[in-house]
Amino acid sequence: MPLFGTDGVRGLANGALTADLALSLAQATAVVLGQGRSAEARRAAGKRATAVIARDPRISGDFLGAAVAAGLAASGVDVLDAGVIPTPALAFLIADREADFGVMVSASHNPAPDNGIKIFASGGVKLPDEVEQRIEEHLTGEKLLPTGGDVGRIQRFSDAEDRYVLHLLGSLPSRLDGIHVVLDCAHGAASGVSPEVFRDAGAQVTVIGAEPDGININDGVGSTHLDLLARAVLEHGADVGIAHDGDADRCLAVTADGTVVDGDQIMAILAVSMKERGLLANDTLVATVMSNLGLHVAMREHGISVKTTAVGDRYVLEEMNAGGYSLGGEQSGHVIMSAHATTGDGVLTGLHLVAEMARQGKTLAELASIMKVYPQVLVNVRGVDKARVHDAGVQEIVGGIEAELGDSGRVLLRASGTEPLVRVMVEAADGETAQRHADAIADVVRERLAL
Repeated sequence: MPLFGTDGVRGLANGALTADLALSLAQATAVVLGQGRSAEARRAAGKRATAVIARDPRISGDFLGAAVAAGLAASGVDVLDAGVIPTPALAFLIADREADFGVMVSASHNPAPDNGIKIFASGGVKLPDEVEQRIEEHLTGEKLLPTGGDVGRIQRFSDAEDRYVLHLLGSLPSRLDGIHVVLDCAHGAASGVSPEVFRDAGAQVTVIGAEPDGININDGVGSTHLDLLARAVLEHGADVGIAHDGDADRCLAVTADGTVVDGDQIMAILAVSMKERGLLANDTLVATVMSNLGLHVAMREHGISVKTTAVGDRYVLEEMNAGGYSLGGEQSGHVIMSAHATTGDGVLTGLHLVAEMARQGKTLAELASIMKVYPQVLVNVRGVDKARVHDAGVQEIVGGIEAELGDSGRVLLRASGTEPLVRVMVEAADGETAQRHADAIADVVRERLAL
């Protein structure tokens, strides 16, 4: 089974993901990514390859981050340790410092016992599949480790957060003065930086979910638990709520009356605005197969084409790079604005969404009304063999339901890239129909793919 999933290497800390694995993975990464042209140029100048590392605040990040740093330094790579910062901040800093690569220790929206390792190449971009495969191949091979003065140094990246904040503020088209924002930081990596930058941009800020203790990350808070944010927006009479996940590469929102605005709606708002301002390259948005049918309808009404990719912001980014597109993302809240970021950035997205409210003088509900959300039901089926998702019996019921729905809905069946489950998604003209079809498919999946 491949070590890398949809978004790096992920698993139970001290279970599947051990300090030994983290160290070996770092050493293999140093072999593969420490041999690029920038690294060669450094060596020619008598310098070592450089990597930036960071982590989210979950407790296992301490020992896994230390193992990554040790593996890199032992391989002759100089390490800049940025501490606890969002994943997109790490991606930005790799490019900003012209480092050869970077490593993020985070399991994103997963619960605290899990952790993960995300690797970024030079420029702060996620790795293509073939590079991940090369790293995996080097895990067990013999490594020629440097000695003496050739080993790497580990230094604290003291101004990492300040560089990121200045970058975010410099990206904004307008200030946020007069807008009251509730921020839910998921007790995660954005707990320090997100409130700071929203206040610096002029917003009145109320903060929840910003007291990380190492084990409360994503626990009933953040982008996967929006009820608390909706209640806080209503309680404080705020204009908008913004929610991040544990490593802040996602952004979801809540209107003043507590209605959820998902990633599809956020992309619709930003796409229409960017087209009006001449900033939407080729009048095209890139989205995944999970995006709501309503997004496609809304974009068509505004003269915007939609390119569709597999699930995962890395695939969105690949399509954006291939076509020179400027906006893409996922329903889950990963939104990529290529003029300002190389990956999904929840803080950047939230800032630009609120800035659009300020620029147009409209509420978030008014902005979100450009897109009608079709009822969409997602059922996660656990305890099954996700590798057999293309089973003939499963495909038969999917085909029958697709034929019944016609143009009024759609079905998506896929194995999760980050969890041991199969996802069943059905869209239809009404919620009852979507739920009935999703349950029917899920029942067949449980029966046919049982372990």
